[in-house]
Amino acid sequence: MRELAGRTAFVTGGASGIGLALGRALAEAGMQVMLADIEPTPLAAAVESLKGIGPDVRGVVCDVADPGSVDHAAKMSFDAFGKVHVVCNNAGVISSGGIENVSLGEWRWVIDVNLMGVLHGIHAFLPHMRAHGEGGHILNTASMAGMLNRLGFSPYSASKFAVVSMSEGLAAELKPLGIGVSVLCPGFVRTRIMESRRHRPRRYGATWTAAPESSESATIAKLIGLVKAGIDPADVAKRAVTAIRNDELYVFTHPECRPELEARFAAILGAFDKPSTE
Repeated sequence: MRELAGRTAFVTGGASGIGLALGRALAEAGMQVMLADIEPTPLAAAVESLKGIGPDVRGVVCDVADPGSVDHAAKMSFDAFGKVHVVCNNAGVISSGGIENVSLGEWRWVIDVNLMGVLHGIHAFLPHMRAHGEGGHILNTASMAGMLNRLGFSPYSASKFAVVSMSEGLAAELKPLGIGVSVLCPGFVRTRIMESRRHRPRRYGATWTAAPESSESATIAKLIGLVKAGIDPADVAKRAVTAIRNDELYVFTHPECRPELEARFAAILGAFDKPSTE
């Protein structure tokens, strides 16, 4: 989708981090932008921060885990701008803790946001994009954790692997329709993702807290440090906008991860080369 100016983008998780950076980059490219986020006050501040950057930037409160909320946000976008051409399913959360500490409620929360949130965005906007016939692009935010499982038995990694697979299948189906698909797989980025539980709905039950001085607490502290030392969200957004323009399926921002990914692929291919025991 080479020409972005004069068209409209919808971005979830748009009040901060990668979502806000995507909103800014798309506005700078000349797009009208609807930012969607579950937190009203940060969302209003995000919209205010982008005033005057693009043709028009607005906001809508949206819980991506709730399909009705996403449908409402889509309708608000259509009412405000008419047509939507770029959809960034970006909102995401993370949980922590070992196998015994991640409750079923925690699994449901992460899957509902990270995976079902992407699906809800596709369901809400794809029929509209097909109907207006002007082409478009869907950007789904996954993670290097969707290519490399560094977190063990984790709902975050599971959800991100699923987003990669969903995006691959969607790209093949939508290519004949002139609608592109990208899956964004960044490494560590300076965002507030480690504070995800600040807006975890009560319907998912009690949250788990790591005991001080425990190994889980040390792991969480290490992750927080890696996120704080991560790259600027603006760099991720710039790379993502280039991918949208060039219709690139895989979008990577951390080339230093390549050797680890090559090792994973080598192990998989090596398993095919083992002699059959039958």
